[in-house]
Amino acid sequence: MMSTVSQGRERTRVFATATLALIEAKLLLRDPGSLFTVVIPIFLLMVFGVSSAAGATAVLPATLATAIGLFGLYLVPTTLATYRERGILRRLSVTPLSPTRLLVVQLLIQTVLALASCVLLLCVAAGLGAELPIDALSFAAAVVLGLASLLSCGLLIGAVAPNGRVANGIGVLLYFPLAYVGGLILPPALMPPAVREIGIVTPLGALRQALADAWDGGGSALSLGVMAAYAVCVSLVAAKFFRWE
Repeated sequence: MMSTVSQGRERTRVFATATLALIEAKLLLRDPGSLFTVVIPIFLLMVFGVSSAAGATAVLPATLATAIGLFGLYLVPTTLATYRERGILRRLSVTPLSPTRLLVVQLLIQTVLALASCVLLLCVAAGLGAELPIDALSFAAAVVLGLASLLSCGLLIGAVAPNGRVANGIGVLLYFPLAYVGGLILPPALMPPAVREIGIVTPLGALRQALADAWDGGGSALSLGVMAAYAVCVSLVAAKFFRWE
């Protein structure tokens, strides 16, 4: 009897989670911020990929890092802080779902959308004549760890921001300095050596370097290690400070 009741409750949770995922996906796709995070990297790739003497291949690592950075530092924290501000997380606590499930569903949906954005960038780059990365395994590892590290940063911003506007502001204030030292705004060759050294140990800089290494076929152990460290350490800090209401 108890087993039947438990199975019924689990089926209810699964159905509710699937319904939540569908609703959250629709809301995310309707959000102008989602369109912004997908379109801006494509626009940058097309502008600089055509105008650059080195072609689209040279700018593709930076535009991929830009796309992932926008999801992690802009879209994730703004969404989570807005949900807390509006009391959505508090109201979920009295339903078969928990706020944790909403958090997991949000992260999964935004991860899928970020990966789709990267695939779209690769398709556009291929149309511009860009080459594929030499080391496909290193490329996949860079994308996965880049997403993990930057989404964890987004979680931390969402954990401490009192509302969506503040989360948006913090994300923007963090993104541009990190993009600069990480070599996303200026080519690293034109940056001061000290700035390049700092950029290597930032999540965006490590991601750009790891992606560039995947295209060159060189090693990227340091960059991958930096992103893995951010993913673990920042996630633990975000979990400690995260407030549901």
